[in-house]
Amino acid sequence: MDNNSIYTQRSDSRISSFFAKIYGLVGIGVALSALVSYLMLYAFWENTVALISNSPWIYYLAIFGELGLVIAASSAARRNSTAALPLFLVYSALNGFTLSFIIARYTQTTVLQAFISSALVFFVMALVGVTVKKDLSGMAKALIAAVVGIIIASVVNLFIGSGGLSYIISIVTVLIFSGLVAYDNQLIKRVYDYNGGHVEDGWAVSMALNLYLDFINIFISLLRIFGNND
Repeated sequence: MDNNSIYTQRSDSRISSFFAKIYGLVGIGVALSALVSYLMLYAFWENTVALISNSPWIYYLAIFGELGLVIAASSAARRNSTAALPLFLVYSALNGFTLSFIIARYTQTTVLQAFISSALVFFVMALVGVTVKKDLSGMAKALIAAVVGIIIASVVNLFIGSGGLSYIISIVTVLIFSGLVAYDNQLIKRVYDYNGGHVEDGWAVSMALNLYLDFINIFISLLRIFGNND
């Protein structure tokens, strides 16, 4: 075996470890969110109902808290701060709390279908991102612009209350974040190569946060699509 083959095998092993670290964090984040949602919907169901009925403002406060945590976690990750991982985990737990209010509207079958479908879409698009040779940066810019459009349309629909528009928004959201899954996985490889394989832990948390957000947005959108008649 020549030296180039040995180097390639070592490089493949190191980038595989980098991917494993990131996806391990994504898995922990999703599991933590699922655990908190489960506890809210089963172990503390009476408390959840009381919150929905008597203190809905807590839900909206949690939403703003999530936004702050995402910004803080992203900033900490860019600075390679040790606070990045705890902030990501706290965000995942809080997101599980807010997700429980959404999941409570749907049947267990619908939730399971949405979760399995989200996982399939996520991993298929992740594979596309890892294997495709074309630079997806241009597509990512268009998708991020589309996210802004979706946010605006969602705010408008809060006042209109159109079920048809909500359904269209959910479909478009799945398409947008599916594309971002592919881009984020390609970005992992680019970051790894750019740093010559010496990637700081902050990058791993940052990439994990991006992929976690992709998955959650796909899940919520599919939940709304599958549960349209729930």
